[in-house]
Amino acid sequence: MGTLVPGGVLAFDAGNSKTDVALVAADGTVLGTARGGGFEPQRIGAAAAVDGLEPLVRAAAAAAGLHVGDVPLVQQISACLANADLPIEVEQLTAAFEDRGWAESVYVTNDTFALLRSGVDEPRGVAVVCGAGINCSGMLPDGRTARFTALGKLTGDWGGGAQLAEEAFWSASRADDGRGPATALLTALPMHYGMPSLTAVIEAFHFGELPAERQLEAAPVLFQVAAAGDVVALGIIQQQAEEIVAMALSALRRLDLLGERVTVVLGGGVLTAGHSVLLDRVTKLLADVAPKAIPRVVDVPPVVGAALLGLDHTAAGASAQERLRAAFAPPPAA
Repeated sequence: MGTLVPGGVLAFDAGNSKTDVALVAADGTVLGTARGGGFEPQRIGAAAAVDGLEPLVRAAAAAAGLHVGDVPLVQQISACLANADLPIEVEQLTAAFEDRGWAESVYVTNDTFALLRSGVDEPRGVAVVCGAGINCSGMLPDGRTARFTALGKLTGDWGGGAQLAEEAFWSASRADDGRGPATALLTALPMHYGMPSLTAVIEAFHFGELPAERQLEAAPVLFQVAAAGDVVALGIIQQQAEEIVAMALSALRRLDLLGERVTVVLGGGVLTAGHSVLLDRVTKLLADVAPKAIPRVVDVPPVVGAALLGLDHTAAGASAQERLRAAFAPPPAA
């Protein structure tokens, strides 16, 4: 039994909050796409998490006028997955995809590599993702990679939207009781949540009157306060910029790219939100330590990178890559 899409790729970009799937022909034509919720194998197990992707695979196939049957759908799966951090996790997820039989060959890696490949024309460069958390990866055409375990503070990480939100509340609380310097966060946070004081906001979270996930809203407030010149907020943003550059610098060194002209791709919600107060600092700090590195905020969805990695594995040519990118290119500015 042969593949339904000869030379085709089934690409997955699966993050903590959403999953994108793209079914791509050998020539780079996008045949179908689908989007679903977050991918959490660390919570429900690799097999169950991959099983949960079946509705998305069926939806992408249906958009292409295909049916997911007993035969492989495509030649290559390229799955770039959040929480594929440790080698054992990659092994378990690879086995789970192989058991599904959707493709003849399976490639699984961390979702940071999708971001990286989406921002470069060849598999060479470094990427830093700063979204809910923070991570970094690097790759070379010969297959060498640099990556981080990225399990939070346990593995030396600092930053991302969740921690920035915590830092905003931490700094505001210390300003409130006199342990720390004054900051406009003390008034900006309760204003955002529509409450009379920081104490009222904290009590609302403590007693469940505000859902815990709404704490993440403090991160955009932090950026607003920093943009207005608040010294405390600016200090937090400065530390985030330093951490982003520290990860990029480490990856560049490990791949012997520090002295070469190379792209550093920047992605994730914190970095793509357009906060100049952060991006300007990242650009300056990177220029200081890696003057030949070229920062680039990604302008296409990371599922493009996952699909490009799949086309790399099928040895598709440049025209296929160009066709794929064109399908996801942002509309021209008015």
